[in-house]
Amino acid sequence: MYQREVVLYTRSHSLSGWRAARLLRHIGCYFEIIDPRSSTPKVLAELSNAAKQKVSAPYVFVDHRPVGGMGVVRGLISSGQFNHLLRDRL
Repeated sequence: MYQREVVLYTRSHSLSGWRAARLLRHIGCYFEIIDPRSSTPKVLAELSNAAKQKVSAPYVFVDHRPVGGMGVVRGLISSGQFNHLLRDRL
């Protein structure tokens, strides 16, 4: 089944990043991890502009659209809405 592109922005070797990755793996989500500190120094500021709110890692984007931090993602997962974000509608 097709899944939209998922990117997890998180700091490497952080407990919150490990938990975020574990949660996404647990639901069967395939994702790319990007460390905002190693990619570019202003990436979190750029993410904040794209999301139109203050962004802190870990943060999830689906198909280049901001979804939210892990609190938002957990809520979407428990309501079943996160799966709708991941699947392509034909």
